[in-house]
Amino acid sequence: MRRRIVLTTLLAALVAIGLFGTPLAVAVARYFVTAERAELERAADSYALDVSGDILRHRAPDRMPTTEDPTAVAVYNPSGTLLAGTGPATLAEADKAAHSDGVVSADTADDLVVVIPIDDDGTVAALVRAATPRTEVYWHTGLTWLGMTGLAVVAFLSAYLVARRQARRLARPLEQLSATARDLGDGDFTIRAARAGIPEIDSVGESLDSTAVRLDDLLARERSFSADASHQLRTPLAGLRLQLEAALENPRADLRRVVEAGVATTGRLDRTVTDLLALARDTPPVRDATAVADELAAIEHEWYPTLADHNRSLVLTVEPVVAGARLSGPVLRQIMTVLLDNALRHGSGTISITARDAGEVLAVDVADEGEGIVNDTDVFSRRSAEARGTGIGLALARRLAEAEGGRLRLAKPRPAVFTLLLPLDD
Repeated sequence: MRRRIVLTTLLAALVAIGLFGTPLAVAVARYFVTAERAELERAADSYALDVSGDILRHRAPDRMPTTEDPTAVAVYNPSGTLLAGTGPATLAEADKAAHSDGVVSADTADDLVVVIPIDDDGTVAALVRAATPRTEVYWHTGLTWLGMTGLAVVAFLSAYLVARRQARRLARPLEQLSATARDLGDGDFTIRAARAGIPEIDSVGESLDSTAVRLDDLLARERSFSADASHQLRTPLAGLRLQLEAALENPRADLRRVVEAGVATTGRLDRTVTDLLALARDTPPVRDATAVADELAAIEHEWYPTLADHNRSLVLTVEPVVAGARLSGPVLRQIMTVLLDNALRHGSGTISITARDAGEVLAVDVADEGEGIVNDTDVFSRRSAEARGTGIGLALARRLAEAEGGRLRLAKPRPAVFTLLLPLDD
């Protein structure tokens, strides 16, 4: 790219120099010819004034012209014979000049020549010739052209130096952007493009940085999905396995009921994966609005066998004022799954769920009779998938609540009481 910028700039400089220099060179050559011819006319007029008195008295001029070499001035009679001065013995242009009222140009291959007549009452009394070699004009023109060529070379070299500097200034940030893009393609989402001070290039860098942030966020969400999914699917999968094992151990089991229960559990698994995948990809949750009482009753029915296997009971209380309120079923279902699983694993005694009116929002309290939170750690901080204890589920539950415009907080540490606040559908 740098070479292309330099070559393009030099080509533009050559075109500009050519378009400007060529007409100027021609104008300079014409200027020197015109200036030399004007100088010859002045020399001829000056000598004509000096010898006009002798010519009008019909005497041979005895004054020699005073001119700078190599200009030659001479006076001729009307027939073209040399009377005085420096010039050819015979003036070839005598007849043409004698019939002219002004200056006559009589250039030859080697000289620039002007001839002016000396008039005596309308009659040409004599002719004055002034001449200078063309080499004199060529010399002045050549020196000027040489100076112009030097200036053109200086301009060309200046354009080259400026082009190299601009090529470095433009190419370096683009090369850095290319390296940044390669690092981004290799998986380094922390890379950031340096700013070059060029708005167009900086705009590309900002877009690349934004892409890196989005990719990093997307990758983090996709990675957290596996941990979230494993945490949320563990309990329903365990329940499904228990159902199937119980059916295998009981030869009189009603296979149809077992299959129906398995299908229902599979449906819950499918809803869990769908909800978690939507959260991982930062898409709006599915607005599957259901009544609070119906959704909590379904959750109670779903968890009853699991809690019974652990000799635990669940008490559900729904205030009439919020029983018919509608909210996002998937969100409530996933958050309650986390809270109930947490109470089952880390609590003891009876688990109670209380749905109540908290002003313009729904408040759902989940409590148990265990020791509660025995340390001061943040129970909502996300831990690794291998970490023991709370962390993944509660962090996921808080994210779900916040994504729905609600909040999840630890209302009481001992015994543990978690309160979910969710906005109600109009």
